[in-house]
Amino acid sequence: MALIATLGTWFVTALGAGTVILFKHTNQKAMNLMLGFAAGVMIAASFWSLLQPAIERAEAYLNVPAWLVVTCGFLCGAVFMWVSDKLVSYARRKADSVPEEGGRFNRIMMLVLSITLHNIPEGMAVGVAFGALHNGGNPEALMGAVTIAVGIGLQNFPEGAAVSLPLRREGCSRGKSFLIGQASGMVEPIAGVFGALMVVYVEAFLPFALAFAAGAMILVAVHELIPECQQNQKIHPYFATMGIVVGFAVMMLLDVMLG
Repeated sequence: MALIATLGTWFVTALGAGTVILFKHTNQKAMNLMLGFAAGVMIAASFWSLLQPAIERAEAYLNVPAWLVVTCGFLCGAVFMWVSDKLVSYARRKADSVPEEGGRFNRIMMLVLSITLHNIPEGMAVGVAFGALHNGGNPEALMGAVTIAVGIGLQNFPEGAAVSLPLRREGCSRGKSFLIGQASGMVEPIAGVFGALMVVYVEAFLPFALAFAAGAMILVAVHELIPECQQNQKIHPYFATMGIVVGFAVMMLLDVMLG
């Protein structure tokens, strides 16, 4: 199930990358709404589908304080993404310091690397959520895992476009831009299966893993998606913000209704 779900999120990345075949530019207003909606879904899913189950499982199965396990996992997930961003930023600075002709290729590769690094914890988040079902999860746990996959898939669409469209502007062919753009999401099935295997075979690790995925998702939503979707805030002050609110409400409603 984790493999199927992450293949789905990768497929949405490929759909986003495929926009380069039809357009040189995407509709920024629609992109902002989609990014905002995805951010809202991810923030809500981080609590109801990841942190809350992590707390419940830590209290039930571990001999250490639940708050300690979940807090450490959450912070480790956020720090993992922060370190990844720092490494990418350093590599980008190195790329910008080389002559233009050589730097162009390096900048393209840094863009692909940045999106790829983000996709690793996102794939793990999906895998962990489905791995938690291995002992016969209840319907709300299944729906939580599905909605996490859907939320991550939604934000993968603009990520695929964010890779392929700049490549096209840099002079790459449409086919090459598409292939590189969709390739940035291919790590998600690998990370998803790895995350599922971790919690299946090391069950005591599950609360920490769930919280880790939540921390990674929150950092991506707050640091990447929300600032990106607010780029045209002066022109459309509440457009992307309402996307965040609606995304949060939809995710919350699904979890509460099935809870």
